This record gives sequence, structure tokens and C-alpha cells, in this order.
Amino acid sequence: MLAALFHQENHRTKMATQDKALALKKMKWFAAGLLVAAAALFLLAKSQHDAGAWAWVSAFAEAAMVGALADWFAVVALFRHPLGLPIPHTAILPANKARVADNLAEFIRDKFLSTDALVARVDAFDPAGRLAVWLAEPANAALLGAKAVAAAGQMLDFVDDERVKSMLHEALRRRAGQFDLAGAVGGLLSTLTADRRHQMLLDEGLRELAQWLDGEEVQALLAAKILDVAGEEYPKLIGMLGFVGMSAEDLGNKFAGGLVRGANKWLHDIGDNPEHERRQAFDRTVEGFIERLKTDPAFRARIDQHKREWLERPELRTYVNGLWDEFKDWLRHDLAQPDSTLHRKVTGASASFAAALGSDPALRASINEHMRDALKSLAPDLRDGIAEHIAATVRNWDDATLVRDVELSVGRDLQFIRVNGTLVGGAVGLIIHAVSTFMV
Repeated sequence: MLAALFHQENHRTKMATQDKALALKKMKWFAAGLLVAAAALFLLAKSQHDAGAWAWVSAFAEAAMVGALADWFAVVALFRHPLGLPIPHTAILPANKARVADNLAEFIRDKFLSTDALVARVDAFDPAGRLAVWLAEPANAALLGAKAVAAAGQMLDFVDDERVKSMLHEALRRRAGQFDLAGAVGGLLSTLTADRRHQMLLDEGLRELAQWLDGEEVQALLAAKILDVAGEEYPKLIGMLGFVGMSAEDLGNKFAGGLVRGANKWLHDIGDNPEHERRQAFDRTVEGFIERLKTDPAFRARIDQHKREWLERPELRTYVNGLWDEFKDWLRHDLAQPDSTLHRKVTGASASFAAALGSDPALRASINEHMRDALKSLAPDLRDGIAEHIAATVRNWDDATLVRDVELSVGRDLQFIRVNGTLVGGAVGLIIHAVSTFMV
């Protein structure tokens, strides 16, 4: 697509150059034809020995030839040496190329690219209003969505996956490395424990634990574990139970039941007493942990070291690589769909933005104002950069290219100087002849 546009633009430029060259050639022949006609009139008048009216023809033709030749010399001297002779002060344009380049650049910079002129154009153009009108057309919003989809598809073809993955991984490592994990966790815990909110979590935990201990399956599990431990640690004691008429299973169940009842009573005591020593110990533990997170350099350094070790683990790179691959696969699949989500989102966002711009004069004014401010800050560098580019470009042209391009641009108009010189010179010749005639 870009190649086709480039080829089309080149063809258009070539055709325009050919048209200019043809028009210039025609004007040169016309001006030369007038000179030839004046010379023919002059020769014809002289063949009649300037008798009668031929004297007037001779005066006209002679002055016309002088005017034509003088203006031909002046026009040619702008671009090259007339007849190839190195006459002083000829070939003016190539001889003064550097000065012409600087003057042209300064003229464009000061007259066309002044800050006030650019800002005035922004005010007159009203870019925010025009954008609102353009985006309000559904076809334009859809076109913008289609262009976004096409650009995204082309971007995927040029993206170096390994570089992107490395960039994402390094960015994550850099940002995470700068992140104060200990301070952030300390601040979060301070917020979560304000007004003793952590005691509510403790109450909920105690209730869940009590309900868990009340379960028959849990008690049976505890009994089995008790028997297993007792069988390994005290096998003789377990063996003696048979002599006293008690089975090991009954002993385990009774012990588990007693353990559950004791644990439940202890849990209820903690839950019912806000000032229980275990609650106070829990408060001290939480407060101490938060304080260490905030103020203990060694503790903070240890957490930071664990963070850096985690960031260096290969699993992190694998995770980041997987994210990029999944995103790219999703994007490729979406772009291939007729009802692309990306296209739909861009189109919808464009329509919403257009509606907001169209209904909110303050928003339009704000956008225009930001554009004016940005232009004011960029204009000086922009003006100087463009001026330097123009001057450097003209200086780097070879003389033949400079002469050809300028002559194609203004040469046709300069040929009118030759035409006017021929006609005006002839008229002046008639006036001089008339004055000399009537003064005799």
C-alpha cells in the first residue's frame, strides 16, 4: 500500500515537471520568435532605405531588438553565463547559492512560520471542532477502526518477540526492584489493623477453628493420630490397656474428646474476653511485625533480598514470555475476525469521543488551548529546524539541479520579461524617433 502511494506520488511529480518544462519551452520560443520578427522588420526597413514610414518601422524594430537582447541577457544571467562566456556578475543564482539558501530559509521562517502566525492558524482552523465533525460520521469512525486494525496487524509482523519479551522482563524487574515492598506491606497492614480490625479477623478464625474441632471426622482423625503416636512412642503402655479392660481405640476417642472440649473452652474464652492475654499477645505480635516492616533496616533488607531473588528466578521470565505470547495470539486471532473486538472498541471510542466533543464546548476549547500551548513551546525549535533544513537542502543541490528546479518554477514568468522588453523597447524606439523627427 505504501509502495503504491509512493509510486503514485512520484508519477504525479514527474508529470507536473514535464508540464512545467513544456510550458517554459513554449514561452522561450515565443520570446525568441518576437526577436526574430523584430530583426526581420529591421532588415526589411533597411532594404527600403528607411524611406517614409519605413523609418518608423526601422526605429521600432531596432529598439525592439535592443530591448529583447538586453532582457534575454538579464534573464539568462540569473541562471548561467550567456553564451557560455564567463562575464562578471552572470550565473548569479549558482554563484550565490549559499546566500540564496540562507535568505530563502530566513524568509520562510520569519514570514510563514512565526509563532503568532501558526497560533492564528490553529485558532482559525479549530482542530477540535473539525475533529468532532469528522469523527461524528460513522464511516470515518469505522475507517479509523479499520486503520487501527491494519496498523496493529502490520506492527505484529515487525515486532521482534525476543526483544519485546526482554524489554517487558527488564521493565518489570526494574519497576519491582524500585518498589518498597516492606514499606508498602507495612502501610497496608497499618490500614487493615486500624481500630483493631485485625481482632475481627481473629474472632472469625477462632469460630472457624472451633467449628472444625467439633466435627466428628476431625475428632476421629485426632484419635487415630493419638493412637499412632502412642503406639510408636509407648508400645508397652498400649499393650497393657488390654489387662485393665480398655481398648486403645476407646482411649484415643476419650483423649480426643477431652482435647476437643479443652480446646473449645480455650477458644471460647479468648473469643468472649476482649482483654484475654492471647488477644493482647496477638496485638503485640501484629504491631511488632508492622513496626519492623517500617523501621527495622535489617528486616527490610531481608525482605528486599527475598524480592530480588524472586525477580531473578527463571519462572518470572517464563511467566512474562507466556503473557506476551498469549497477548499476541489473542491479537492475531482478533484481527482476523470480521467483527474484530479491537475494531469495534476503536470505532465505539471514536464515536463516544466525537459526541463528547460535539456537546461540550469547554472540552473543545481546552483541546484547542492545549494545542496552542504546545505549538507555542515547539514553534521556535520547529521554525529553526525547518529553516536549517531548507538552507542545508538548497546548499547541497548541485548547480545544475538548482538552476533547473528554479527555472522550471519561475522561468516561464521570466520569459514575459523578454516579451515585454521587446514590445516596450520598440515603443520607446518609436517615441525617440518621433521626438527626433519633430525637433528637426
